[in-house]
Formats: sequence, structure tokens, C-alpha cells
Amino acid sequence: MAIVTDTFLTFDAKGIREQLSNTISRISPEDTPLQSNTKSTPVSGTLFEWQIDALRAAAANARVQGGEAAFVARTPTVRVGNYTQISSDEFLISGTLEAVDKAGRKGEEAYQLVKTAAQIKNDIEFIAHSNVAGTGGSSAVAPLTATLGAWVKSNDSVGAGGASPVYTSGVPGAARTDGTQRAFTEAILKEVVQLGYASGAKFKYLSVGPFNKAAASAFSGIATQTYFQSAAKATAIIGSADVYVTEFGVLSIAPNLFQRERDGWFLDPSMVKFRVLRPYQRVPLGKTGDADKVMIVKEWGLQIENEAGLGLAADLTTS
Repeated sequence: MAIVTDTFLTFDAKGIREQLSNTISRISPEDTPLQSNTKSTPVSGTLFEWQIDALRAAAANARVQGGEAAFVARTPTVRVGNYTQISSDEFLISGTLEAVDKAGRKGEEAYQLVKTAAQIKNDIEFIAHSNVAGTGGSSAVAPLTATLGAWVKSNDSVGAGGASPVYTSGVPGAARTDGTQRAFTEAILKEVVQLGYASGAKFKYLSVGPFNKAAASAFSGIATQTYFQSAAKATAIIGSADVYVTEFGVLSIAPNLFQRERDGWFLDPSMVKFRVLRPYQRVPLGKTGDADKVMIVKEWGLQIENEAGLGLAADLTTS
């Protein structure tokens, strides 16, 4: 359909108000399962330590009547520890930007504070699941907290060439060695679960990346896919497994976008703590002009109560 000549159109008019929504839509992932399912407790030093212990192996324990006591040397507890590390993010906002009328937020600094804290929380989730040895740092080197990859060694299934981490003076001083990647199978899952059961672990859930969550959903188990329905009704196509019933307990399966896809973590939240030297803090930095400099900082460390309470299916394929 043609338009009449000289019709005044929006393309020619001036002064049309912009239609900018007063909301800001953010879809970046913010789920941090490990932090959400574990406790955070304060700590008062950059090196924090704790003790672990274990019972001796069960034995045939029978004595004769009136027999002399047979004293056995006691095994001392093992002292382990970890370091805190500093995670921060900074931003700089001009005085003019803070003063002007903005869509979606009243104050730019308040908005950036919330956004930055969420970003650091994601960083902490990512770090906790990585493979990094602990170090106290120096004037030129940032301190690092030993992460899950540097702790778990008792209940791990690794690919060819893979090796468990090494502790130095109670602190994981050498991270695990990654091995040749292999497909995540039901046999690997069962292997780690059985190792954990023998160690006394009580795994609550399996944390995997998106690719291996799909791989776990393909495990057949011993389920029979037979359904009975007395009348016609809407049906659902079930393409995901969120619970796996093992010989030694029920295991929930949960995806985590912030962990390494090559790792499958068998977790008991009671075995993990986040220790906090400095909680989230807003630190105003020295003002040198017409702008506000702000740092958001958190100083924290990872405490694994007893690494034998956790498990790892390592060196999984990622695609």
C-alpha cells in the first residue's frame, strides 16, 4: 500500500521521546551450589589449621580370660591447614555519572556494588572447584587457598597419567596431575562411590559440568522404562536423571557452571567450609579527581574437614 505524498512520518519528526525501559535485565549465571550448600565461618589468621583422624582397621578382637593387657601405640592426629586468599574487584565512577538521571537504577555506585559482589561470588565458586595448590604468598606473589583439586586423593578415579595431590607440612603444596581424558561412565561413578563407602564417606550429591550432567542422565542403571496409564492424558518426556540410587546410598546429581567440566565432584557439604577472614567489604580508595574509586574485597579460604569424605571422578571428556 502506497502512502500519500508529504505524509509526515516518525522517520522525519524530531523530539520523539525514547522508550527506554526502567529495568535492567541480566541473565548471566549466578547459581553457586557449593557456597549455597556449605557453611561460612570466621577465621582470625591467614593460615588456619585443623586436625583429622581415623579409626584403625577392624580386626578379630578376642582375648583369653585373665590375660595381660596388650598395649598398642596410639596413632596421633594429623594436622592440616590452608591459606586465605584475597578476591577483589574495583570500579571507578565519575561524579557526573552518579548525578545524572539514569534508567534502571537510581545510583550507579549502588548498582555496581551489587553486581560486583555477585561477580566475586562467582569467582570464589570457580576457584574452589579448580586445581590449585595452597601458598602463603609473599610481597610479590598473591596468596592462594588450596582448592578441591589439591585436596582430594583418597577417593579418586583418574585417567592414564593422572596423579593425586601431595601435601607439604599439612597444606596441599602440589596440585593433582591431570591425566588423559575419558568418557564419564556409570562404571566410573560406581568406582568412586565404592571407594568413598570404604573410607566412611557419605556422599550427598555429584557436582558436574553441563556436558557431563547430560552424560550422567544417559546412565541406564537397572531402571525399567515401563509405564501404565488407565486413561489418555498428557505425558512428559523424561530426559534427565537428577537422582542416582547407588548400592551405598542415594546421590543427587547437580550441574555447576563454574567448575571444570573435566571433574565430577562427589560431595558431602558437612566436609566443606568456607573460612572468612574479611567478609565482603566496600573499600573507598584515595580520591584523586572528580570520580569515586571503590574496591569490593573478600578474604577467604577453603577448609576440607577430611578429604576422605569427598570423592572425584577426574579427567572426564568435555565434549
